[in-house]
Amino acid sequence: MYTEQIVFAQLMELLPLHKFHECIDRYGGDYKVQKFSCLDQFLCMSFAQLTYRESLRDIESCLRAMTPRLYHMGIRGRISRSTLAYANETRDWRIYADFAQILIGMARPLYLNDDFSIQLEQAAYVFDSTTIDLCLSLFPWARFRKTKGAIKLHTLLNLRGSIPEFIHITTGIVPDVKILDLLIVEPGSFYVVDRGYLDFKRLYAIHQDGAFFVTRAKSNLAAKRRYSQPVDKSTGLRADQRIIFAGIRSVKDYPESLRRISYYDSVTDKHLVFLTNNFILPALTIASLYKARWRIELFFRWIKQHLRIKAKSFRAFYGTSENAVKTQIWIAVCVYVLIAILKKQLNTNQSLYTILQVLSISQFQKEPLYDLLSQQSGGLSKNNTAPKQLTLFN
Repeated sequence: MYTEQIVFAQLMELLPLHKFHECIDRYGGDYKVQKFSCLDQFLCMSFAQLTYRESLRDIESCLRAMTPRLYHMGIRGRISRSTLAYANETRDWRIYADFAQILIGMARPLYLNDDFSIQLEQAAYVFDSTTIDLCLSLFPWARFRKTKGAIKLHTLLNLRGSIPEFIHITTGIVPDVKILDLLIVEPGSFYVVDRGYLDFKRLYAIHQDGAFFVTRAKSNLAAKRRYSQPVDKSTGLRADQRIIFAGIRSVKDYPESLRRISYYDSVTDKHLVFLTNNFILPALTIASLYKARWRIELFFRWIKQHLRIKAKSFRAFYGTSENAVKTQIWIAVCVYVLIAILKKQLNTNQSLYTILQVLSISQFQKEPLYDLLSQQSGGLSKNNTAPKQLTLFN
């Protein structure tokens, strides 16, 4: 029930704080801490993400200006940039990584029945990574090139609702394909990857686990055709074949047959060749599954642009140590998933982008979240039927 709470407090009420304290106790986050707890740190960093604060000084100035309302935000510790910087440097980032997984677990069933424009009963995931450039002199631990630093955000995105199921942060020098070894494969599900993950030994491991993969073939793929299915070329399909590998190493890594689908995209004027271990789905559905990879690109763009994680700008981070960077990224993921949960709980058709934009300028307003977001639809809210203008006559 709405009890004159500010918007920030209403949003944070969605958090399972008992689970958050379990994460804190797991890594001793509040051990010998008296004035600025892990919860204070999380709330301050979440506020910074939601309101686009540029620096620790910016966070300090804004929150100190609202000192009378800090108690209602749930913040009990004294705000200072040195205290926040020390917390980001020393508090274990795994606290926030584990809490993000808890929030993901809350969001997953909310989006379980969402449609993603493909008629598919099984779960479908996209796995990819994005590179965040860093200044090597400020982030010496994040070595990527000889004179360049970077980190990679490896993400497994559920196509139903665009919820990240798995996130792993590495330095830029780590090859993308190695992170496939960390995935816990769900039997019967589909995993869509690009050509950067074309390692037949690892793809065969997915096949042996009872899951399906969809990827693109390289132009120099050595294979022999065993059988061809007829296709309707008016749909863009050019071939649907069963193949086996001709190369000695490829045969050793993947000893079974694969399905090769050729497709012409008239929009981009490109000829694409897909590989999959699924022989049941229509060829056009396989092509559509790979096309759905654009959703993870939107997720990466959303995270970088609309939360405080931007490539090619060290000022986008509130600390330079590995722990501080990972802490900020995981709290940003928590905020993303929290907004996704809010969207479902309010049953609003507003996009995540619109919700974040509205929240960014209304954190200290005392208005129910439903009313605040329903105003974007151009209609009256369910709890506020009073006219916006004073009436001259009754």
